[in-house]
Amino acid sequence: MAGGAAALKYPMNFEEAWPILEEEAINKFIDKLELEEHLPSHQYINSEEYMRFYTLVYNVCSPNPIGPEVLQLYEQYKRIFEDYVSSKVLPSLWRKSNENLLRELWRRWNHHKYLTKWFSRFFNYLSRYYIPRKKLPSLVETSHSIFYNMVYWEVNVQVSEIIISLIDKERKGEEIDQALVKEVLNIYDEIESGDASKHHAKYIEDAIIEATSKFYSRKAVNWIAMESYDDYMLKVEKCLEEEKSRVSNYLSKYKVLEIVQHELLEVQATKLQEKKASS
Repeated sequence: MAGGAAALKYPMNFEEAWPILEEEAINKFIDKLELEEHLPSHQYINSEEYMRFYTLVYNVCSPNPIGPEVLQLYEQYKRIFEDYVSSKVLPSLWRKSNENLLRELWRRWNHHKYLTKWFSRFFNYLSRYYIPRKKLPSLVETSHSIFYNMVYWEVNVQVSEIIISLIDKERKGEEIDQALVKEVLNIYDEIESGDASKHHAKYIEDAIIEATSKFYSRKAVNWIAMESYDDYMLKVEKCLEEEKSRVSNYLSKYKVLEIVQHELLEVQATKLQEKKASS
């Protein structure tokens, strides 16, 4: 490593520190992750390199922890993730569809979390004074918010449609990758970006509830016309057991059981009573 930690001057200004950080830390880290994503952590960075990058940030921030040089670092931290998402993440997602889009979204989210973990450590000195004094989102929240604002606005509708399609296939008896669906739905829970995450989580929740309601409404109309009371109730019992399994496996945060009971039992209550009385 050129120069070593001892070669760093103190204090440093942003213009001196940023080219080193960008070339030796940021770009190098991203390039390794893109090419060799399964490397162990110590092959991305060792302790000496980590201390060098942390010290660079410290040497810029320490003379005036809330000064304009620190603002430049904070803004550049945000720009790292904005550039990464626009140049790497979005193009990779645009090329995918169906389950491959879900897999790529999950893979990219894990990459994003990994970069956030390390880059927030490099810039951690900002969290000591600048971020609290300015009442700004944390480094992790800032990174996560960028992923949400740039990625989910692009793919949220498509991702929701794919997830609903997979759930529908499973309800019709096909096998699906439940673990993949669960991982993608869990992204909403992992991101702490306030209103953005709540908006998208509500969007997909509403979509799942609506799809569940339509699916079982159609079933109820067909079954109530064709089946005896006993056979209808057996089908309801079977559906509820299957939905309980889905809730246990990947839909734990969604009120699908209530929807199933409503469509199969409550909506059809009068006709069920008539069937029971005539049987």
